[in-house]
Amino acid sequence: MDAKNLLARIGQTKLVMGILNVTPDSFSDGGLFVGAEAAVAQARRMAEAGADIIDIGAESTRPGFTPVTAEEEWARLEAPLTAVLREKLAPVSVDTTKAEVARRAAALGAAVINDVSGLHGDPALAEAAAQSGAALVVMHHCAEADPARDILQDMRAFFARALARAEQAGVRREAIILDPGVGFGKTLEQNLIAVTSSAALKREFGLPVLVGLSRKRFIGALTGAPTSDRLAGTLAADLAALQAGADIVRVHDVAEHVQALKVWSALVRP
Repeated sequence: MDAKNLLARIGQTKLVMGILNVTPDSFSDGGLFVGAEAAVAQARRMAEAGADIIDIGAESTRPGFTPVTAEEEWARLEAPLTAVLREKLAPVSVDTTKAEVARRAAALGAAVINDVSGLHGDPALAEAAAQSGAALVVMHHCAEADPARDILQDMRAFFARALARAEQAGVRREAIILDPGVGFGKTLEQNLIAVTSSAALKREFGLPVLVGLSRKRFIGALTGAPTSDRLAGTLAADLAALQAGADIVRVHDVAEHVQALKVWSALVRP
């Protein structure tokens, strides 16, 4: 499925994006799916479980992560991405902040570029997204947490700047998805606001919203659960985000979220 068809589905139904990290150091599953064979096997499992999108990342964004060059990131990504795309299991998103990686991934057939820098990193990424025709996820983040920050006001200003850059580069507005960036430079209270910020962001910008809450630290802060035991907390947070208007949830545990979403949809929709 190409970006156009995928974007047409958003708003018609809630979507589950499965996380496929091909990194050695991601906070939850680093090292588990490195290499084409392991990546394809995991992508198949997620697709069979009902994933609507598979998001592949080759550079960790966990707190304290070690940045890698575009060449190193592509060296990690190329073989798994090529193998997963060959399977045609679901639309593929590539989690990258680098224009060169985005260009190469889109040339192979990636339908989505997922930029956690929110177009505030590589100045060439917006142009790469425009030229590729891929959908673009723009994520909010702060350099560090500040309890005094009005997080919704900060999101509005951040996304306004990002959308201006996207427009100037030629990115189609209808190809953009917003991500409130839960866990990225926010206090616990700000993260809770971000989880349920979709309605406010939609009123302000009229764009769909993706949330990435899976196994994150704020769930541990609320429950005391270690990273490996945060499924129940993740499900609760994702359902709250969907209730607040989110369109896509980005998750490690696809089967459990697909099942929960089916029940939730039957209960809250006529």
